Amino acid sequence: MTQNKILGLVAGGGQFPLLVAQGARKLGYSVVAVAFDKETPPDISEAADNVLWVKLGQLGKMIRFLQDEEVTAVVFAGPINKPGAFDIRPDFRAIKLLLGLKSRNDNFLLSAVAQELSAENLKVVSALEFVPDLVSPAGFISKRKPTQSEKEDILFGWPLIKKIGAMDIGQCISVKERVVVAVEAIEGTDESILRAGNLVRKNFTVIKTFKPGQDSRIDLPALGLGTIETMIRAKASCLAYEAESSLFFDMEKARSMADKHKISIVGIKPDKPVDSQL
Repeated sequence: MTQNKILGLVAGGGQFPLLVAQGARKLGYSVVAVAFDKETPPDISEAADNVLWVKLGQLGKMIRFLQDEEVTAVVFAGPINKPGAFDIRPDFRAIKLLLGLKSRNDNFLLSAVAQELSAENLKVVSALEFVPDLVSPAGFISKRKPTQSEKEDILFGWPLIKKIGAMDIGQCISVKERVVVAVEAIEGTDESILRAGNLVRKNFTVIKTFKPGQDSRIDLPALGLGTIETMIRAKASCLAYEAESSLFFDMEKARSMADKHKISIVGIKPDKPVDSQL
């Protein structure tokens, strides 16, 4: 007798959890979701067979639900509003987890939650197994290639964002004329880009990469049409991202919008020298 495939979806904000649910169904999975008040889109109730709504910090309740539903795999999909993460009401299990952490930044916290699930025989897998079309491509994505100045900013900024990422601070920086203008922290990518725009007015480069040591099952960098729209508002001119290690939503719409506004987009492969790809 074939075991039923049941996906436990830990659903954050945005369209990503809905896309994962759709992809899982195409692969023959039933989907049950853990959704968060004020974070997860209400449409998750239609995308999943069963939904448990919880508050941030209700770790024990989440684990019991996934066990009761007899899930065969667990996926994390969608961001949690970082400032909102301070409004947490931890249960006893979450308190024990938090007390054991040396940092409550993204990677430490999410990795610890994944370890708690694994300890309960709840296998955590990458969301990319269910949405492979969202993997960000390498190469020149837009019609306009980076200018010489933008290339120099990418080469300057790439090792810096890797160092910042290794400290689990953020995944994105903005650079202009080999000066770091803004570093993403708790506010998120879009707000950091807008802050850079307020500081330098126009023509700067946005760089987003995978954090060294980051768990690809639970926290993937994400870009998309919204990123390009934010860059247009901020008057940014170039986007460089780490290809194959991030998600790119609405690629064709984003490409079209970038071309319309003369924004250069380039995906950098992690296994080759950056300068050979520009």
